Amino acid sequence: RPVSTAPRAGVVGLGVMGAPMARHVLEAGLPLHVTARRPASAAPLVDAGAAWHATPRELAAHVDVVVLMVPDLPDVLAVLDGPDGLLAGVRGPLVVVVGSTASPTGVRELGATLRERTDGLVSLVDAPVSGGQEGAEAGTLSVMVGGAPHDVARAMPVLAATGTAVHLGPLGAGQVAKACNQMIVAATVTALAEAAVVAERAGLDVGAMLDLLGGGYAASRLLEVKKHRFATHDHSPSGPAKFMVKDLGFALDEAQRSGTATAQTELLLEVFRGVTDAGLGDLDTSVVQAWVESRTRL
Repeated sequence: RPVSTAPRAGVVGLGVMGAPMARHVLEAGLPLHVTARRPASAAPLVDAGAAWHATPRELAAHVDVVVLMVPDLPDVLAVLDGPDGLLAGVRGPLVVVVGSTASPTGVRELGATLRERTDGLVSLVDAPVSGGQEGAEAGTLSVMVGGAPHDVARAMPVLAATGTAVHLGPLGAGQVAKACNQMIVAATVTALAEAAVVAERAGLDVGAMLDLLGGGYAASRLLEVKKHRFATHDHSPSGPAKFMVKDLGFALDEAQRSGTATAQTELLLEVFRGVTDAGLGDLDTSVVQAWVESRTRL
């Protein structure tokens, strides 16, 4: 299908991020095809006009671009492989978009493997996102895209429906950008957590303080979105803190590949390992606040 025509889109992984992203693709007027292990998770999309398929194999025959919003590369492989996997159903050129946060090296290797296994019929684009559940719901995600220009051009109408999608370089570039994003997010959320504990123990109104700091150099999108969590100790699940362990690991791997010293990121990895080891990993990243409190009780 020519790039100028609307691509037939597929989304696999209809969780906290994937479902609202798929809804925005549908609302953008693109033909949408979905599959899920739990059909109930796809029901609202099907009711809104998406086509349901029982397996990834069935879906593959009806799409030009398929976005995989699953946790990591092993989950991507599980969708691709097997008798009911995507690869078993490919009938024409297909762009597979890895929306997962994954290893840049792993994505590059997977891209080469897919080209070889399918004689170039299936190509890979990586497009991890930032903005969390709030951004997915609002359609304002930052989408970090890596891949060959021709493949990215085919995928871009689908990705642009979910937020701001920018092509940053060759395959793996999106994952490098997401690793950089997570380095910054981990540092910011940890700083906010420690600051909130220090302020509260000194008798300050944490909510009022964070509102005030949001007007100065400490301002950030993360502070804006999560300040209520630190003020009220609300660490209910959103983006699980435990995912930071793998994300920061990817960042350190890429840093090592380029010979870059990353002293702060190494410390942050230890923080999120500590959070996860303490049994708090399924909660929001703001749970670093509770972890700091548990380690330094008065």
